[in-house]
Amino acid sequence: MADKNEFISFMTGAGVLTFGDFVTKSGRKTPYFINTGNYRTGSQISRLGDWYAKTIAESGEEFDALFGPAYKGIPLAAAAASSLYRNHGRDVPYCFNRKEIKDHGEGGGIVGYRPKDGDRIAIVEDVVTAGTAVRESLSFLAGVADVTVTALFVSVDRMERGTGALSALDELRESLGINVHPIITVRDIISSIPEGDPRRAAMEAYLAQYGA
Repeated sequence: MADKNEFISFMTGAGVLTFGDFVTKSGRKTPYFINTGNYRTGSQISRLGDWYAKTIAESGEEFDALFGPAYKGIPLAAAAASSLYRNHGRDVPYCFNRKEIKDHGEGGGIVGYRPKDGDRIAIVEDVVTAGTAVRESLSFLAGVADVTVTALFVSVDRMERGTGALSALDELRESLGINVHPIITVRDIISSIPEGDPRRAAMEAYLAQYGA
């Protein structure tokens, strides 16, 4: 748990993990929010890449390329790929999508490595609530090549229901065959907050309502 608490402190120190009243992409009102767009310095993105690379290396997953969904996934995939090479001796291609399809130059909607038929792709994301963004990535990649998305790496597993009774990440595991690897879970965050702290009570109540 020491490593997890270190990561939680890193996120709060960077203003990435915040507490208050927010609305997620899925429309749920939540007492906490994770915004990786608040990482602003070279040291922060380097350390974050190290956390992702460590999780990727320890997962034992085999894949041919990393994919970072625009926009927040772009620096995550790049930082993870850099750290994998620097700290783990693993040189893997990475790519990301454009929000607007380019109609000049080389054209297309993908930047970096271009996946080819038969490739295994691992997605690098910030956080997954209902799985909407991941499914959008699957649809995009299917239009690029006949690839298989085998793994998903995220900062935090919010442990919330997806479209059914299962958590969003369990849905991805069971219905799509994607292995999901979070650096930490919302339970880790809750455990790091002292008993009696209203933030802990708010997160417990939220998880009781939306948790799987």
